[in-house]
Amino acid sequence: MVALARVQHATPQPAADPQFAADVLAGLKATPKRIPAKYFYDSEGSRLFEEITALPEYYPTRCEMKILREQGGEIAGLIPEGAALIELGSGSTKKVRILLKHAPKLAVYVPVDISAEFLRREAAELRRNRPELPVVPVVADFCKPFGLPEMARTASARVGLFPGSTIGNFEPHEAADFLRNIGKILGTGATLIVGVDLIKPPEILNAAYNDKQGVTADFNFNLLTRINRELGAHFKPEFFEHHAFYNRERNRIEMHLASLKRQKVRVGGETVDFRAGETIHTENSYKYSVDSLNALASGVGWTPLQVWTDPDKYFAVAAFRFAAPAA
Repeated sequence: MVALARVQHATPQPAADPQFAADVLAGLKATPKRIPAKYFYDSEGSRLFEEITALPEYYPTRCEMKILREQGGEIAGLIPEGAALIELGSGSTKKVRILLKHAPKLAVYVPVDISAEFLRREAAELRRNRPELPVVPVVADFCKPFGLPEMARTASARVGLFPGSTIGNFEPHEAADFLRNIGKILGTGATLIVGVDLIKPPEILNAAYNDKQGVTADFNFNLLTRINRELGAHFKPEFFEHHAFYNRERNRIEMHLASLKRQKVRVGGETVDFRAGETIHTENSYKYSVDSLNALASGVGWTPLQVWTDPDKYFAVAAFRFAAPAA
């Protein structure tokens, strides 16, 4: 299933992030072309993703919210009194708010996200609703080492929260590196609560990433609009198509932007050639079994504690304890 671009060419502005420019150019020069999925999440991308989570075809958020509502008390039992709760890739606070109801005596809540504007807006709203809770946002790429605020470093315990099946966006070796890095940041004895999308029939997966309203397509195309705006590029989104499909061999959904014709695009002062049908690989979303997730985490020092699933076993929330860095 494909969808055509429905977004407009943006007015070029100076690049705000040199790393974004470097990663985009490196990815477009690679074979095959690719751009890291983390760059979906500018302010508009974050807004579109929140719209995606409410779509009838998009089951992950519904399933995860059901688990959190029904098992929130038990899950929050892993968050000790006086702990720091660090949410990775926080986005909307709607999920953490469920757990916060069952964890009223936190030392601090630390949302970490790459989308600064969206992060600060959500943090400000949570402060208004929960004035007794210290909320200290950190603008950072959680795929890389980052520093925790002092209130989190000095808390009696640290608990990481990584909801939304974002772990599926990593290649398996990248997921291992991420878990190893988060273990070092949170420290020995820390707990990590992770959302993960489970393996299921391909027709359910394909429908979730090819919604009838085309919101997921707009989310994909917004990456081109961001590149135009921040890097002064000249992508014409109407010359590309949204492709999303399940790769059964690798247990992952792949998302691409496919060129509708042979074309040249100026990006960051360089020219990028596209063949007709050539794609930019913009996202992978790996699907796990509980056993494969446990094996991945165990290999880098995380001991499985407990798993909760929805009745259909479409989604899981899993908890781990960091024993020590793996050799």
